[in-house]
Amino acid sequence: MSDSRRTDAVLLLVALVWGSSYLSAQTATSALPVLVVLFARYAFSALACLGLVAAGRGKERERGTGFRLWTREEVRAGLPLGVTQAAVLVVETYGVAHTTAANAGLIISLTIVLTPLLDRAGHPGGLPPAFYAAAGVCVLAVGLLMSGNGFHAPRLGDLLMLGAALIRAVHVALVGRLTTGRPIRPLHLTTLQTVIGTALFLPAAAPGLPELARADSGTWLQLLYLALFCSVFAFLAQTWAVQRTSASRASLLLGTEPIWAAAIGIALGGEHLTPLTALGATLMVTGTYWGQSVERAHRAAQARFLAPAAPTRPVLSLEAAPADPAAR
Repeated sequence: MSDSRRTDAVLLLVALVWGSSYLSAQTATSALPVLVVLFARYAFSALACLGLVAAGRGKERERGTGFRLWTREEVRAGLPLGVTQAAVLVVETYGVAHTTAANAGLIISLTIVLTPLLDRAGHPGGLPPAFYAAAGVCVLAVGLLMSGNGFHAPRLGDLLMLGAALIRAVHVALVGRLTTGRPIRPLHLTTLQTVIGTALFLPAAAPGLPELARADSGTWLQLLYLALFCSVFAFLAQTWAVQRTSASRASLLLGTEPIWAAAIGIALGGEHLTPLTALGATLMVTGTYWGQSVERAHRAAQARFLAPAAPTRPVLSLEAAPADPAAR
């Protein structure tokens, strides 16, 4: 296999793993309280990340070079990002527990069109009309996804996933504002976020920890999968792959996450797509890809226009944002 195909395969695997996280979270929350699931996921992720950081520290000592566990810049960014990341997971996991895995994966992809809108707030200029048209397609898609077998009052889980998409967009925009142009190591930032999340969820999850201890092997496997594969592995694999390909290609391949979420929910979760939700799924994927391509082209045109001038902070899109595994 050539290097380019190997890189593409790794990115598709990351998208598949992230797409499967919704069904895994749904399965885990059917056996344990949501806050216990979140604490376990964060705690296992934190332990794995701390192990990787410790291994890197040992290598630096062998080389005789200096090493700092966390720099001041990483702490300043990690504290607020750890809180917003935890907020994303709370709303998202409660949402997954009350809707289908397919709907969860599709609705959360609204983040792709919400993030540029939030990131442009307070800046001169706007996005092209085509971007707002793409956003409108996504809104129509959400309505169809919520309709199920026919139009009715929205389900709680779908509304929570809408909230999760908005909070995640805020989080991603904040990542750009706090990390752009600063010497921040992605692994160390992620480790700090997982440690903060573990500390935040521990008090609320403490009463349910006996249930965690009594959980069956299947539930433990789901928790480990969420922590080690959907978080730690996916982050490292994405970082490795993005360094070996273009941001546009990586964004395109990672953007297949909602497709995998729907496919896995149907194939393994026994979920069914009605004609209305199938149309909604098609429109959602079309709208997010369209919006992403319009935003990318607009940002590239702005970069060419501003090239002779003093550098400014680039407009953030998901493809340019640092990896954020625990928010998956």
